[in-house]
Amino acid sequence: MAQQRDRRAGGSRDAGARDAGAHRERVRKVVEPVVVAAGYDLEDLEVSRVGRRHLLRVAVDSDHGVDLDAVAEVSRAVSAALDEAEASGDELIAGEYELEVGSRGVDRPLTEPRHWRRNRTRLVQVDVGGTPVTGRVTAVSETGVTLDVEGTARTVAFEDLGPGRVQVEMKRLAELPEDLDDEDDDLEDDDLEDDDEEGEDEA
Repeated sequence: MAQQRDRRAGGSRDAGARDAGAHRERVRKVVEPVVVAAGYDLEDLEVSRVGRRHLLRVAVDSDHGVDLDAVAEVSRAVSAALDEAEASGDELIAGEYELEVGSRGVDRPLTEPRHWRRNRTRLVQVDVGGTPVTGRVTAVSETGVTLDVEGTARTVAFEDLGPGRVQVEMKRLAELPEDLDDEDDDLEDDDLEDDDEEGEDEA
């Protein structure tokens, strides 16, 4: 989920020669307060070169998730903040650039307590003391996480957890509503009745 905005910023082309880490931090200092003020967490920020222009990727998240309206809201706020910073003489991104704002997604590692809290009930894989463990997140406290590992509850402190990875699960047939089969049968019966009626009319 992402919204893209293209714009041009004036100035020299020497930004590429600056230290990448320091440059990223300068951009982050402008972007993060705006994201937080909008009620979201700044999960990641990347500045990369794509052809003749730069690409600024901003990933955000919240306890209530991120929808298209939120993406549009944050995108407008970040764009305005960058414009204001450049108008004051702080050249953050030289030349033409594209701003891309999106949600955090499920492929990013779980590294913060809030990541685990927002993924409660999800199946995750994580290193615990150097040992890979796969379990379902059943509870998250201020100090750690409780995982259901093959039916056994296991509580692990945050400091003992490595980066967690959400596992993609295919929906099982057993989880479908119990009345779904009945509805399908009813539809099939109705179709048969309609066919019989059409046959009688033709006769």
